[in-house]
Amino acid sequence: MSTVAPAELVERIWARDATLWTGQDEAKWLGWLDEPMRVRSRIGRLVQFAEDVAAPGVIDTFVLLGMGGSSLAPHVLKQTFGAGSFYVLDTTHPAAVRHATETLDPERTLFIAASKSGSTLETRCHLDYFWNKAGKRGEHFAAITDPGSELEAHAREHGFIEVFEGEPTIGGRYSALSSFGMVPAMLMGIDLERFLERVDEMVEACHGDEGNPGLELGLELGNGWRDGRDKITINPSTGDFGLWAEQLLAESTGKQGKGLVPAPGESADGPDRQAPDVRLSAPYELGQEFFRWEFATAVAGTILEINPFDQPDVQAAKDRTNEVLAAGGEPDVEPRGSLEELFAEARPGDYVCIQAFIDPAREKELDPLIERARSETGCVVTHGLGPRYLHSTGQLHKGGPNTGLFVQVVDDPGDEVSIPGKPFGFRRLIRAQAAGDLASLEERGRRVARVRLEDL
Repeated sequence: MSTVAPAELVERIWARDATLWTGQDEAKWLGWLDEPMRVRSRIGRLVQFAEDVAAPGVIDTFVLLGMGGSSLAPHVLKQTFGAGSFYVLDTTHPAAVRHATETLDPERTLFIAASKSGSTLETRCHLDYFWNKAGKRGEHFAAITDPGSELEAHAREHGFIEVFEGEPTIGGRYSALSSFGMVPAMLMGIDLERFLERVDEMVEACHGDEGNPGLELGLELGNGWRDGRDKITINPSTGDFGLWAEQLLAESTGKQGKGLVPAPGESADGPDRQAPDVRLSAPYELGQEFFRWEFATAVAGTILEINPFDQPDVQAAKDRTNEVLAAGGEPDVEPRGSLEELFAEARPGDYVCIQAFIDPAREKELDPLIERARSETGCVVTHGLGPRYLHSTGQLHKGGPNTGLFVQVVDDPGDEVSIPGKPFGFRRLIRAQAAGDLASLEERGRRVARVRLEDL
């Protein structure tokens, strides 16, 4: 159990000392500590790109195609700054794909494919689909990806207007202040100089051993976990900040049977809960808060004694999805178990997780189920849309403590929407993802049920 003095802890984080955590490859993943400084040197290029691509009468709509760490920071930036002409597509639901197809004008739209690995299944399917719909014209496409990735090669081969490189020493969930967040921010019209000035103040503050905002938050999170308060209620969740913080905490700490369970919007009342401050008094504070929570998560990881920079259990659901797709035919998403029996299994310290593979436009229809779960179990209730949560909280669900009661919700996705070059379409893909994740949870002995949205 970590007993490192605060001053030494801060010094060793900045010295990239992997022995603070597990002594494995942590030092390779600390590029986020310096990324704000690196991004500053590229502001001129970003400004020029935004001015060139968004010339009057040419491009006035931007669509980011990404998942998890590539989409959540842009989503929060959009919500926080009210960027009406910027959209994030991070669902494989056919209804959402159809809606985007019907409402977007390809002549006025720039599609930005964002994937660190360059091989993210959902993002590549979105890219293939919209490439076809937009007439296969590279001037309507850009990419954000790590150097040497499949996506980089694809983008250059197909004449994309620009390829922005990610920083290979940063994991996706720590990439908000890298190209993955800052390119979208620039296209939203956010003043990056002003934004990063505030970040610089936080970076400087996180070097100190006294009055260090990231250190204080990290110790609060970690010591609370040690005291049995592992549910993190994130309030207020201004601009959907909780969606971003949720991935950061869950994917970083949910492993080896341990983990912080983020619960944005939930009540702080309960012996298993803690309610750290979210400091978002103005939109331009957002970058500071990104960095503070990143630093805090690294600190908390030393107390949990885990590697906060890997995600060893995420691949399991991807593998099961691929197995379902390879088997052909219609994936099995029939109802399983019952809510009554599942909720009756709730114990003190458990949490309910609602995993909804549904049209995002119908998300409010989950509210009665959320209320029912809360009242019948007395537990914290978390919820996420599939497949987005697979890239966010999925690591916690499989690698964290076995305290989750998982309710998978499916809907009728409607007619198939084909994906060029693929033997499956979006309907079959999202159903395979639902089937694959349930199988992955069951393999780990998790308590699960599946219901139809139409039956609730």
